[in-house]
Amino acid sequence: MIRSELVQHVAQENPDLPIRDVERIVATFFDAITEQLRGGGRVELRGFGAFSTRARDARTGRNPRTGEAVEVDAKRVPYFKPGKEMRARLNV
Repeated sequence: MIRSELVQHVAQENPDLPIRDVERIVATFFDAITEQLRGGGRVELRGFGAFSTRARDARTGRNPRTGEAVEVDAKRVPYFKPGKEMRARLNV
């Protein structure tokens, strides 16, 4: 599901809300998660899962086209861990 499909689904579930408001709600939700992760925090949605970040060390990578060695900087990457209820729903 992509963002526009999520907006459409939420709009269908809430026909009393204008599509513009639904778009703003979805954008605000994603912005709040992003800001929390940017600050090094964690976002937990009970029954769904938890978003956090993990640190990746600097390393030497390879350019797949040329095989040339390339330095890759250290960075933080997003990580999602599904919750217990989510795993149970998927493995019925």
